[in-house]
Amino acid sequence: MAKISFAVLLIIVSFVFGMSSAQLTSNFYSSSCPNVLSVIKTAVDSAISKESRMGASLLRLHFHDCFVNGCDASVLLDDTSSFTGEKTANPNSGSVRGFDVIDTIKTQVESSCAGVVSCADILAVAARDSVVKLGGPSWTVLLGRRDSTTASLSTANSDIPAPTLNLSGLITSFSNKGFNSREMVALSGSHTLGQARCTTFRDRLYNETNINTSFATSLKSNCPQSGSDNNISPLDITSPTTFDIAYYKNLRIQRGLLHSDQQLFNGGSTDSIVTTYSTNSATFFTDFANAMVKMGNLSPLTGTNGQIRKNCRKTN
Repeated sequence: MAKISFAVLLIIVSFVFGMSSAQLTSNFYSSSCPNVLSVIKTAVDSAISKESRMGASLLRLHFHDCFVNGCDASVLLDDTSSFTGEKTANPNSGSVRGFDVIDTIKTQVESSCAGVVSCADILAVAARDSVVKLGGPSWTVLLGRRDSTTASLSTANSDIPAPTLNLSGLITSFSNKGFNSREMVALSGSHTLGQARCTTFRDRLYNETNINTSFATSLKSNCPQSGSDNNISPLDITSPTTFDIAYYKNLRIQRGLLHSDQQLFNGGSTDSIVTTYSTNSATFFTDFANAMVKMGNLSPLTGTNGQIRKNCRKTN
């Protein structure tokens, strides 16, 4: 009798452990919320149709979420009396956006299947759908993430790569998250979309020499040496609302907007990768999609860890 009880105990422990360390799967919501992907896609397509820049913003939200303690929707949490969230961290303050779109998606998803789909999964799917809507590759988003109950301002400040980093700093920053140099360059290709604030590239315009002169001149009126910090310019001046390889082509002629962008093609070890992507969109699309799947698998909360937030801005 004791042996049977012990065996049963082992089964129970194994089951609980399995639940708490479950893996992400492509069909996680096939029974519990079968229309979730179509709900998210419709909302993302609508938001981007209203403002094409929103695609880049939703993609960036997912990136800034995953690089801080894993893909757990911590970036969405507002400050509380017990912790300061990540929204006011240096890489996020005044620049991370799209929270209202995620709120809208969450409301619609909750109407379909309340308390089932996590905010972290919504972020991951919205990022993929944004890329597809703007002409980029698709990939299978693995699902089953749960939401964190806290956030980390300090980790957001330390772990999200800064636009001032040199190549060695970029390599280290991405390596710390398990990415090699090729994956780093592929993920940086997300800068084929979106805008950056003057404050993030002003120093490059006025103090760096590895920048195309006419390119720098064209930007200075919108980004003077002082003031106008929040004026924005496209990260990819050629086609800022199309997911393509123009970003890499621009790097090869010293038209990278951010210091960190141009570092990828500046006589260093990643020059050859930039060259490859600048001439082969199929290779870039494949590598980008694979790197996004890998990024989406950064330390997710699964099983019984975390929670399914009813409101993405606050814990239950």
